[in-house]
Amino acid sequence: MIPMTDTILPPDAAPVAETRSTIALVDDDRNILASVSMTLEAEGFDVRTYVDGDSALRGLTAKPVDLAILDIKMPRMDGMELLSRLRRQSRMPVIFLTSKDDEVDEILGLRMGADDYIKKPFSQRLLIERIRTLLRRRDRLAEEEDGEEAEPPVIRGDLRLDLDRFGCTWQNSPVDLTVTEFLILKALAQHPGHVKSRDQLMDAAYGESIYVDDRTIDSHIKRLRKKFRAADTGFSEIETMYGIGYRYREG
Repeated sequence: MIPMTDTILPPDAAPVAETRSTIALVDDDRNILASVSMTLEAEGFDVRTYVDGDSALRGLTAKPVDLAILDIKMPRMDGMELLSRLRRQSRMPVIFLTSKDDEVDEILGLRMGADDYIKKPFSQRLLIERIRTLLRRRDRLAEEEDGEEAEPPVIRGDLRLDLDRFGCTWQNSPVDLTVTEFLILKALAQHPGHVKSRDQLMDAAYGESIYVDDRTIDSHIKRLRKKFRAADTGFSEIETMYGIGYRYREG
């Protein structure tokens, strides 16, 4: 009798191997390398680690990966320089890790081609969600290039959100957003006039399995407004509903 857990294949059929995404983790903190590697491997990823930017550049040039996680401050070559050199040869998704609470670094990193930005100390569950989101975006872009129909953009007046590319423009000028900021703005802009509570925005940006403090959402909203007001000082589309949440103003 064959156990119920066995799978019977036709004689000429070969098992289909599951494709595992490979992640590069670059950080001079060996404790982070060890703990994050274990988490990623437990989630089904293959992981390659590097302790400095120079060795990472050589390794990733010789053997590319599906996504890279880069610390900004590293010896021999920092994350900014590493990203700049990687972008000459690859469009793979990149997440920056930093211990600095400095918005200048974030904006510079995004303009140089990083896809997201996470500050230390960070939730490893959040990092996993961000990795999966960026890999899904990469897959959608590949499908689009193969001729599959793209998801229609969200257009609200001067705002345009390209859902497949995670791109954002205001008055036809690009606005650099992190994945988290993009997902919060998308949740608001898809339903203008509807109030979204902080809990709803948390679920949209982080997933239902991850809890963040209410102030984290408030901080993201503040940063969104600041980025749009840098492009347009009259931007006022994101409205605060005191004691309730936020909404995107109806056109």
